[in-house]
Amino acid sequence: MRVSLSLLATSLGCVAGVAAASDDVLEEVVVTATLRQQSLLETPASATVLDAATLRDAGQQHFADVMALAPNLNFAGGTSRPRYFQIRGIGEREQYEGAPNPSVGFLIDDIDFSGVGMPATLFDVDHVEVLRGPQGTRYGANALAGLIVMHSADPAQDYGVDVEATAADFNTRSAGLVATGPVTALDSAWRLAVQQYSSDGFRRDDFLGRDDTNKRDELTARFKWRWQPSAGTQVDLTLLHANLDNGYDAWSIDNSWISQSDQPGKDSQRATGGALRVVSTVLDDHTLTAIGTYAESDSLNSFDADWGNPRLWAPFVYNFFSSSARDRTNGSLELRLASADAAVGGLAWIGGVYALQLREDGHDVSVGELVDPAFPDEPYVLDDALRSHYEATNLALFGQLDGRPAEHWRWSLGLRLEQRDAEYRDEGEWNGPRASDLSQKDPHMLGGHASLSFDVTPGATLYTALSRGYKAGGFNLGFVPDERRRFDPEYLWNLEVGAKWTALQGRLYADTSLFYERRRDMQIRTGEQLIAGDPSSYVFFTDNASAGYNYGAEASLRWRVSDSLEIGGALGLLQTRYLDYMQGDVRLPDREQAHAPQYQVALDATWRHQGWMARVDFTALDDFYFDVPDNNTRSHAYSLVHLKFGYEAARWSVYAWGRNVFDETYAIRGFYFANDPADSTERQYIQRGDPRQIGVSVQWSL
Repeated sequence: MRVSLSLLATSLGCVAGVAAASDDVLEEVVVTATLRQQSLLETPASATVLDAATLRDAGQQHFADVMALAPNLNFAGGTSRPRYFQIRGIGEREQYEGAPNPSVGFLIDDIDFSGVGMPATLFDVDHVEVLRGPQGTRYGANALAGLIVMHSADPAQDYGVDVEATAADFNTRSAGLVATGPVTALDSAWRLAVQQYSSDGFRRDDFLGRDDTNKRDELTARFKWRWQPSAGTQVDLTLLHANLDNGYDAWSIDNSWISQSDQPGKDSQRATGGALRVVSTVLDDHTLTAIGTYAESDSLNSFDADWGNPRLWAPFVYNFFSSSARDRTNGSLELRLASADAAVGGLAWIGGVYALQLREDGHDVSVGELVDPAFPDEPYVLDDALRSHYEATNLALFGQLDGRPAEHWRWSLGLRLEQRDAEYRDEGEWNGPRASDLSQKDPHMLGGHASLSFDVTPGATLYTALSRGYKAGGFNLGFVPDERRRFDPEYLWNLEVGAKWTALQGRLYADTSLFYERRRDMQIRTGEQLIAGDPSSYVFFTDNASAGYNYGAEASLRWRVSDSLEIGGALGLLQTRYLDYMQGDVRLPDREQAHAPQYQVALDATWRHQGWMARVDFTALDDFYFDVPDNNTRSHAYSLVHLKFGYEAARWSVYAWGRNVFDETYAIRGFYFANDPADSTERQYIQRGDPRQIGVSVQWSL
């Protein structure tokens, strides 16, 4: 089925699953994540916007449900919810034992959750924007590969209450409430959204006789207030609280759904944050934007490091447990002044400053014991703990010029100059006493873009863009050997050409782009097991290869076939290579990069008629390497089908839905190492993606 469905997907075309339309035309899609708001048709970059209708129809609970609708967007498992994303094959796969240094920026209502993206639940989210390629001008060091921005729904000027409930197998249930309304006396409006979600988590722990060791227990609460003190000023306040108290028992020694753990772990994150955005018209036609954010995020990732129990490993004593706790705070301030949009023959400009301060305290613990029955008097005992403190300050200046030299031509030029100062210290035990005190400065990191667009017709645009992104250097934290401590900054050049057009009187939208990215001193996240027989000694660290490249194509299509039917999809093609990668004195073979599938396909069709609706989603993903050379283990290519059917009345709706309806087995993360005390042979272990799930959702508008 994988091959035939993949061929069908490729032949039918490619989609960006955006925007349900009113009447018989598609609604205009607007990109707001760039410095200057513009329509998707006029944006000189490869971008996907998933609107509220698409998120409601294609998603269920989390951003992971709809990621396949964006070309060349992937994520690495190893967590209960996606935290680490890859765009065009570039991005982290884990960062528990490293300083926060993401390649993919991730914002929720302006609040920076880069590298800690678990709170990306979909309840009351209005739209999601995915910008592919380096966002050197817009977001600098945290957006080497691209930027993902989630926007929740804004307050309304009319009173309203919406209630939502879901029940599904695996003891899944959720309930949510949205309330909104005006405060006329203050020329303002408010919105409150609260949802509680829980599930047993698709696994059974056979040793403990429990179905909930991999549970999901997630609370999301958001309050928004919009105030317009004058005709030219708007103030938006967002307060967010997310508490994901999830279990983590996702690995088994035989790669099945049945766990044998006697000490199941946790993968939790409690995040509280706020954002204040003020947009005001000044100097007649100029716009001043001020954005201040603050967030606290406490997370814990722990796991049974031997994945077993005394009965399974007898006659060996083999028992290990690891945990990584992180308490992170970050605050940012951005000020920018922009002129009015450029008229034909005119020039527009934007200038601004940005500051980000991040602090993270860590507490890592690894404990365990290994006793070989052949040598009972020579036990190996592990009892290590490390406390660490990390902080970094980013300061940036940025500017952008936009021009329209003629009616059909547009150009844009942007630059960003950024400096990053970082400090790290730790103290504890790791095979003996350990103490570190490190600092690093990355001055004068320079990124930006230059683009040129030509409107072939009022509904068709060609563009070319050259952009440069950067990612700060730093040092590996935690239980990492001294020779692996430091790594260098990475720089990336991206050349892109594309076309976007609408047709059939606004009922068809399509775009396509070709890109080539050259990476210098590319940062590689890898790992190794430092002590044979001790799975807890497997450590992750960042290293540098000499260079690398990523190139490919992205395309999307939306077609309003009739008043009742809309179809769409997405296609991402990707080729990647590591170049001149050295491990010590050994040069490893050039090879594809990890978590960089060569193709990704998504197709969808949505039908609505006299209150009835139905939707089918098909996604396919090529196989990919799990890790860097010389680990050459791979996933398998797979395809998934999701279905939804329901009835929508004026004030209520009910839906029956199925995720992964053919119960496809697929991997979202993999490792290759020895984890059997009686056999030192290295084997491949995988974390499976979610199996088939069937449920019912009900919504009321009161």
